[in-house]
Amino acid sequence: MNDDISPADDPVTETGAERTGFQLARSADVLPSAIYLLPNPLRPFFPGQVMPVLLSNEHWLDTLKAVKEVEHNVVGVVYTGDKEPGDLSGEDFRGMGTACRIHRVHQHEDQIHVVLVGEQRFRVGKWISSKPPFQAHVRYYKDTGGEDPTQIKAYTTAIINGIKELLPLNPLYGEELKIFLQNYKPDDPSRLADFAAALTTAEAAELQEILDTVDLSARLEKAFVLIKKELEVANAQMEIRRHVEEEMQSRQREVFLREQLKYIQTELGIQKDDRTAEIELFKERIGSLEPPAAAQKRIDEELRKMSVLEPGSPEYTVTRNYLDWLTVLPWGLYTEDNLDLDEAARVLGRDHEGLLDVKERILEFLSIGKLKGEVGGSILLFVGPPGVGKTSLGRSIADALSREFYRFSLGGMRDEAEIKGHRRTYIGAMPGKFIQAIKETGSSNPVIVLDEVDKVGASFHGDPASALLEVLDPEQNSDFLDRYLDVRFDLSKTLFICTANQLDTIPGPLLDRMEIVQLSGYLASEKSDIARKHLLPKLFRKAGLKRGQVRVEPAAARKIIEHYAREAGVRKLEKMLGKVVRKAATRIVRGQADKLKVKAGDIEDYLGKPVFEKERRMSGVGVVSGLAWTSLGGATLAVEANRVHSQNRGFKLTGQLGDVMKESAEIAYSYIAGNARKFGIDPGFFDKAFVHLHVPAGATPKDGPSAGITMATALVSMARRRRVKNGIAMSGELTLTGQVLPVGGVQEKILAARRAGMMEVILPAANRGTFEDLPEPVTKDIAIHFVGNYADVFGIVFM
Repeated sequence: MNDDISPADDPVTETGAERTGFQLARSADVLPSAIYLLPNPLRPFFPGQVMPVLLSNEHWLDTLKAVKEVEHNVVGVVYTGDKEPGDLSGEDFRGMGTACRIHRVHQHEDQIHVVLVGEQRFRVGKWISSKPPFQAHVRYYKDTGGEDPTQIKAYTTAIINGIKELLPLNPLYGEELKIFLQNYKPDDPSRLADFAAALTTAEAAELQEILDTVDLSARLEKAFVLIKKELEVANAQMEIRRHVEEEMQSRQREVFLREQLKYIQTELGIQKDDRTAEIELFKERIGSLEPPAAAQKRIDEELRKMSVLEPGSPEYTVTRNYLDWLTVLPWGLYTEDNLDLDEAARVLGRDHEGLLDVKERILEFLSIGKLKGEVGGSILLFVGPPGVGKTSLGRSIADALSREFYRFSLGGMRDEAEIKGHRRTYIGAMPGKFIQAIKETGSSNPVIVLDEVDKVGASFHGDPASALLEVLDPEQNSDFLDRYLDVRFDLSKTLFICTANQLDTIPGPLLDRMEIVQLSGYLASEKSDIARKHLLPKLFRKAGLKRGQVRVEPAAARKIIEHYAREAGVRKLEKMLGKVVRKAATRIVRGQADKLKVKAGDIEDYLGKPVFEKERRMSGVGVVSGLAWTSLGGATLAVEANRVHSQNRGFKLTGQLGDVMKESAEIAYSYIAGNARKFGIDPGFFDKAFVHLHVPAGATPKDGPSAGITMATALVSMARRRRVKNGIAMSGELTLTGQVLPVGGVQEKILAARRAGMMEVILPAANRGTFEDLPEPVTKDIAIHFVGNYADVFGIVFM
């Protein structure tokens, strides 16, 4: 890129002009052959240009100090492009730059302000230092190509005329021109060409091309082209500005005329002003409602205040919005309940398959409401895995009662103002979600579903769960006070239905106010009915398929349920069926078939390899099958125990177990080791055995106490070197004295055992009532053993 030129070989660098007698040399003629270089990342710097430059103290202070130590006070400015100062090298400097004299240096904090005056263009020659401070030998260039004065004059005149046309379009051009004329004559073609280029907003590459051009005629031509481009851009900007100003003037004129018209109409009584119209609107609204005395008093006060406020004042807007909310609420408006139990049963059966115990509980709730003459005063909490129909049950209850329905999610809510509303002093203040629900439904007794009540958060904004206590307490919500309304609203007639996946994260005081209804999940047969009656018709409608175009056989649906969508709910099942329907629709559109029948054997073509294979039963010495509850339903849980060596006593746990499950394992180990003789184990076995207990799969977190008897049985099997009875599964918490305590999730665990083909199950005796309440399809053909202590378990599995 750079020529290696020695300044001694270049006659131009010696004096630049002959000196005779006492003739003075110009500053541009006395320039050093070796100079320090500064980078210019924005755009090239031209001779004759005066420009302030902002430099980094960290990177360029040493360079300026070096320049200060030499007499000539000259530095070279070269365009480098947009590159970080710390990453610059000699290769980043363009070949041509401008020698500048430093006129002023001012250091402020970590920056240096420098005023530079361009003297003459140069080409970088041999590098003295290619890293900061950069220094190189340079070769200076004088203008060439001025042999044709007519051409030079023509270009000079054209450029001057172009600059004259630019001056009215942008005042900044005038300021630049004043600085130029203070230092140079307009008939200096070389300086004029450089000034014209620097005046434009051209790209850096175009400006560098002009700086590289030494031939004066060619440089004038290129500068003239840039001036013409700049003129076109300036004219376009002026046209846009003129158009915008005309639009604004037109709108201002229209607004002015409208205001005049409004004033004339108001004076003639043809039209009321905005304030009067809004006050009459609020009075008309409240005339058809029955607000309590306190609310009516507040409305009257706010109307009087609004009548004396100026419409343009901030207080007017606050008062207007407040009155808008007060008068739009359905004070005293209630939906008449439909308490026909047969109709309610029909609606619940229409919208949901299975869930017989849940439907029965809902009908009991409605029966009490029918006897009382109203439904309210209690809050239902539907608890169950995702996708079992908790939210849709709330909608069905609203349909059965002929009430309005509103739903919102509490998941992730961290600000109690979402519940209680914001104070009106805040900008953008609004009532809380419950008042918004009342406004949205237009009824004072809607059905409001609060989804994800177990996922309410807390932050420095407050605790929404605590704020819910007032809303969901039948003894308090008759006088619910929203901070925005600042008047009490009766929520006691509203039916609140909450949904949750688990109870552990719901605060105790809040849980105490709710009636819990457990939704355990669907059986495979119920899922099959849901797919046939609800999911497939909906998916066919969404896909635009006509009746009979695609038929999914029951066996295919069962295969999807067993091998692709095994969770307790039906969301995954709907997604898998949707995928089948989409692929079938694609085949029909492509003309591969007019009608399609999806069989069980076709499912892998549509959905790929099964996600869930048939659960393998692990068997052997020290291996026992337990039962576990998960948020997606039930699952079998194998527990493995093995003696690693007999050198010393030890006990190791693996399988990503939680704290409670680790404690349960230690209890099982201590109980079996302490009662070894009772179970036919050598009393000294555990004194020498290092035992390893593992719960597959290792990547899945596990916790809970219900695997106590399972782990104890695995230890007994290992120590006695005997397998347990085949096809048996168990669940129960074990104590240090061998007592077996009750567990939860009985239905899910029984379903998991049935799915794995284990038709014999051991449960705590305290769970007998829970088991007997299960639907008949769940318990059919299951051999159940209820145990009160571990000796009973031992007698069953090793008989």
